[in-house]
Amino acid sequence: MTQQQPLLNLIDDLTGDLHEPSLVLQLLAIALSVLVGFGLARLLRKRFGRHHEAHTGMLGFGVESFGRVMAPLAVIGLLALSRLILVKYHYTHVNWIRVAMPIFGSLAVIRFTFYLLRRVFARNGRTISPNMLAFEKVFQLLVWLAFVLYITGLWVDVFEFMDNTVLPLGKYKVSIGDILQATVSVVVLLMLALWAGAALEEWLMKMPGMHTNLRVVASRTARAVLILVAVLMSLSLVGIDLTVLSVFGGALGVGLGLGLQKIASNYVSGFVILLDRSLTIGDMITVDKYSGKVTQINTRYTVLQSLDGMESIVPNEMLVSGAVQNSSLSNSLLNISTKVSVAYDTDVDLVIQLLNDAALTVERVLKDKAPSVNLTSFGADGLELTVSFWINDPQNGRGGVTSDVNRAIWRTLKENNISVPFPQREMRILGPVPAVLAEPESTTVPKE
Repeated sequence: MTQQQPLLNLIDDLTGDLHEPSLVLQLLAIALSVLVGFGLARLLRKRFGRHHEAHTGMLGFGVESFGRVMAPLAVIGLLALSRLILVKYHYTHVNWIRVAMPIFGSLAVIRFTFYLLRRVFARNGRTISPNMLAFEKVFQLLVWLAFVLYITGLWVDVFEFMDNTVLPLGKYKVSIGDILQATVSVVVLLMLALWAGAALEEWLMKMPGMHTNLRVVASRTARAVLILVAVLMSLSLVGIDLTVLSVFGGALGVGLGLGLQKIASNYVSGFVILLDRSLTIGDMITVDKYSGKVTQINTRYTVLQSLDGMESIVPNEMLVSGAVQNSSLSNSLLNISTKVSVAYDTDVDLVIQLLNDAALTVERVLKDKAPSVNLTSFGADGLELTVSFWINDPQNGRGGVTSDVNRAIWRTLKENNISVPFPQREMRILGPVPAVLAEPESTTVPKE
């Protein structure tokens, strides 16, 4: 049987093998290939799983999720080996194996495409959008349709029809087959480039000896280069002269200079931020009216997450052209102060020592940089003291530690019977009492 035989000849060959002694060997070879192939893929997934990937980096990258693709590939290899062995021992009727090979080949194509799509487009490699699921179903249907056309011998006729059907595109005429081949080549190369970029980014982010900003710059630059190479290769495969891109490049430059200068400025600012290391993921910053922890540094914007969970998308141009407060640029030490008042008859030296000891009881307050208590002013109601202390985790916020220090101060003052004054005002009325404030005269209501 040739691979292009029509359906009737295929059925005749399969039914003809039912009376051949090689049928049992073929079925046994198919069953063993399936068991060994899927078992080998499962063994490799366990051997090179997530735990192994975390230690081997690029060497074990994607093996666990690629295991679904390795299973049908292993089955195809074992079936090919089984066919060679049977033919070598003069068992020429191996039509069942020849039919099984494209079946598992179609399954490998489907799983490999799903693997690429989910590695590139799925959020966190897990969450799959409904649109992606719909596309996967359509693609799966097309692959199985192509398998049916191939196994029945109708693929050549369909391809000749597409190759002979010409569509006018301006002053050129292009066949449907050329359009299909160009589309497939462009999509495949771009998908491979995006997958390689995602793989390289994940590998770079796990490198312990490289600065975080350099990892981001290297991954973004590598992804851009890979996409550019994929586009140029796709255009070459399609047959488009690359010299025509010079006109497009000039038009793009004019567009960037006129209407897209803000976007271009944000992109350039993003690379400036990553290269000069003024900001790093995890820094606590304040810019304009936005403050929070830097969670993402993208090429166009930076994401700040405040302590209440609200995320702010700040254009990179603001971070380059404006003033930015970074509490962890050179070091993460941060000084915080709180104020307290005590009565005038309080022993100042004693209360200063008590407040200092109270601040030290809080876990987040640094012990090697001791707190300080200063008598700042003589207030209208009492002595005003300022308690200053240091922390080294500003990313956890300052409100919580300030509250803990205030509570410790309050407990200490209560335990030592030190009064905290509060405003007291006396109202004196000079001169005669107004009639409205005088007590009303008693009146007797006559009985009816």
